[in-house]
Amino acid sequence: MKFKSDENLPAEVVALLRSAGHDAHSVLDEDLGGASDSSLAGVCRKEGRILLTLDLDFADIHAFPPGSHPGIVVIRLRRQDKRMVLGIIPRILELLKTEAVDGRLWIVDEVKTRIFES
Repeated sequence: MKFKSDENLPAEVVALLRSAGHDAHSVLDEDLGGASDSSLAGVCRKEGRILLTLDLDFADIHAFPPGSHPGIVVIRLRRQDKRMVLGIIPRILELLKTEAVDGRLWIVDEVKTRIFES
């Protein structure tokens, strides 16, 4: 799968995705830091990349309705320090083996993953 890691995630997220066999790019590596949410969503659509982010604005199904994008994974943790964020990535990778993300919105917290589709 093809992913784009948002600027609010640790750089190691890209490495974890790649080590699991995915094609992953970072927003910062592509000089997209500070881009508006709609611009970033447009780039992800154009490139066919699933966005991985901490930005709760992307959880707004009115602004980013399921089916209108390649997929969005919003990580919603009580603590968003590097250790906690990197600790949730293996669970996301495991879920990708059984659950489709294409065109869907996943909201991932410490305990569960909510999935929204069109």
